[in-house]
Amino acid sequence: MGKEHRDFLQIPDFTKSELLALFGIAERMRSGKYKKKPLAGKTLAMIFMKASTRTRVSFEVGTYQLGGHALFLSPRDVQLGRGEPIADTARVLSRYVDGIMIRTFAHQDVEEFARHAEVPIINGLTDMVHPCQVLADLLTARQHVKTKLENLVVAWIGDGNNMANSWINAAYRFGFELRIACPEGYEPADHLVARAKGSATIVITRDPAEAVKGAHVVNTDVWASMGQEDEQRQRERAFRGFSVNAALMKRADKNAIFLHCLPAHRGEEVSADVIDGPQSRVWDEAENRLHMQKAIMAALMGGESLK
Repeated sequence: MGKEHRDFLQIPDFTKSELLALFGIAERMRSGKYKKKPLAGKTLAMIFMKASTRTRVSFEVGTYQLGGHALFLSPRDVQLGRGEPIADTARVLSRYVDGIMIRTFAHQDVEEFARHAEVPIINGLTDMVHPCQVLADLLTARQHVKTKLENLVVAWIGDGNNMANSWINAAYRFGFELRIACPEGYEPADHLVARAKGSATIVITRDPAEAVKGAHVVNTDVWASMGQEDEQRQRERAFRGFSVNAALMKRADKNAIFLHCLPAHRGEEVSADVIDGPQSRVWDEAENRLHMQKAIMAALMGGESLK
């Protein structure tokens, strides 16, 4: 092994032109025009320290569709769960597989994996960022919003969590306007906001109505993410008034789309008439995880050019 390789830990790991090339590949995959099998004879190790429906199924199916094989590794299946150093696991897996996808808690664990692995590392989610999901969201915006990515106005309503952080990274790369409405104490990562403000308009507000005014994309997530269930009551109090409902959607652009990375709690962060209504694109968004991740794997593991 020991060859040069690239990792995908967060959105700015790719340049703007490389991200546009990735979207182009993903769109060819979605339309059925992409017939290559760049992962033929290759294996992706999928490490899940956090459970998932969409991440597991989309990566496993995507690897298979590109001609490769995916291995599901839960905490019970890897020695990480019993205290083997990350560096050792990374070195060992690099001798067996052609790429590693990790879904875990601490972002620094993925960074440490990348430092010691000799194959591409793909971040399937950390507590800090969820880059594959937000690229899928941008792919959905390209599919359904007539505006160029650079001219988008995106509203994020709710927790300043890993999704909000990844939207900030996306705004940093593309320069679109991002408005985040979150309660006090639930802001996104300061260092990511500071970096993005150099190339994008980032607004942090306490008022969802201000955030969604004229927005092309309205996006939210559950109030208590995985591992925060014990905070559910406290968060329900903090996030009162931060539900995306029909009245809020009326303030957005008339052709605005609603996105949610799922699973959703109808009646909490979003009303049923919005998520199940005509402006919702959550099912296309979920499907686009498959196409986007296939494009990423084709580029990092299969030699697909992003030039």
